[in-house]
Amino acid sequence: MSVPRYWRMIPYLHRLVASYCENCSKYYYPPREICPRCRNKDLESVGINGEGKLLTFTVIRSPPADFESLSPYIMGLVEVDGKIRVIARIVDVEPEELRIGMSLEPTVRRYRVNGKDGIIQYGIAFRPPL
Repeated sequence: MSVPRYWRMIPYLHRLVASYCENCSKYYYPPREICPRCRNKDLESVGINGEGKLLTFTVIRSPPADFESLSPYIMGLVEVDGKIRVIARIVDVEPEELRIGMSLEPTVRRYRVNGKDGIIQYGIAFRPPL
């Protein structure tokens, strides 16, 4: 990801922001400019702040080159506030401790360094509540 694109995406990478369509009463994450159901272009940006529920997960043991330093890591599908579903890293927990339906809270974690002289990229992850 280029540096300018990364900087434009920081509001979406460091906090949970979804798009809400008043026509359909649907939330979309990641945010969209046009509703995929009704084609409405007047979507509202809404912050999603709440605990999530783990729907499913997997352990990545053979990651892409940029993520080798994280291996093995856990990726999960988390439903937040009953409104949106987010695919994100699950941190601060061992795979054996995870249970479908368990509560998780959002946090920000480092994902990768873009090249040896590049920027450090952060994004949303989930962890068990403290």
